[in-house]
Amino acid sequence: MTGNPGAAPTPPSPGAGNGPAVSRQEFDALFAAVRTWGRWTPADRGAWNRVTPDHVRRAAALARSGTVVPLARPWNTAAGPDNSKPALHYMSDLGDVEAPEPSTHKDFIAVDYHGKATSHLDALSHAAYRGQLYDGRTARECVDAGGARFGAVSALGPLVTRGVLLDLPAVLGCPWLEPGRAVHAGDIVSAERALGVTIGEGDAVLLRSGSVRRRREKGAWDPGTASAGFHVDAVPLLAERGIALLGGDGDSDVRPSPVEGVHSPVHALALAAMGVPLLDNLDLEALSAAGAEAGRYEFLLVVAPLNIPGGTGSPVNPVAVL
Repeated sequence: MTGNPGAAPTPPSPGAGNGPAVSRQEFDALFAAVRTWGRWTPADRGAWNRVTPDHVRRAAALARSGTVVPLARPWNTAAGPDNSKPALHYMSDLGDVEAPEPSTHKDFIAVDYHGKATSHLDALSHAAYRGQLYDGRTARECVDAGGARFGAVSALGPLVTRGVLLDLPAVLGCPWLEPGRAVHAGDIVSAERALGVTIGEGDAVLLRSGSVRRRREKGAWDPGTASAGFHVDAVPLLAERGIALLGGDGDSDVRPSPVEGVHSPVHALALAAMGVPLLDNLDLEALSAAGAEAGRYEFLLVVAPLNIPGGTGSPVNPVAVL
């Protein structure tokens, strides 16, 4: 996908139109309130420990029509305002060297995936707050040049659970949420009511802001400056519901951040406090259409990150089945 940087939105000031700004002291109190340290073994699977075989069986029963919807964006090798480190893809074998039949074709891929362009999963080692990873582990003791010794993506394994799509543009009757629009706890409750779903224990919650559609129609911009996403006041509700995974077509955080001195407060709360892995940069447009056609916004979700020992996350192509 390509875009026109001239289409970049004018970011609002923190808290403008989205509720009051949050002080660092208030944020620290919120962090302590939603923290689940010491709750699970193994600790570095965090909230994925909530998903039991019963959760998987109930989720599998949601695959009624057999409609399969992939949720990843295309591998993006083009630089742009939302892709400062483009992915690599080149051919390493064109089948033009003499060899026994059959000839082969091979390619190489690589990516610095933590950013705004690649669909990926954040493991618990990805974010620390005040020097601490989830479960109170000291980040400098757990992560070094060799990778993560706690909270690595390899500790998570695949996740199969019930997914819930919070399709805010569908609820509000608009094509997308403008960058900078915060989603509050009241928005979540209203969306549940309008879409006929209720977030429950062990669920994966996906927020559609419509950012992919906006990018296609208006061009790329820098989501690090302005993006629709959750306000921190939505997190206690998600914590109370006992979610296992949070994600969306952005990276879950509203920007500009409403919290002084914290660029990605939802990342800090989800990963470091709650042990909830994050799915970033999904394409939820097809899922929105499939949900509207089926008349339901719950589905079987399968997330299978790469098995990377020491990895802080993984590129991923989650799959929803309705």
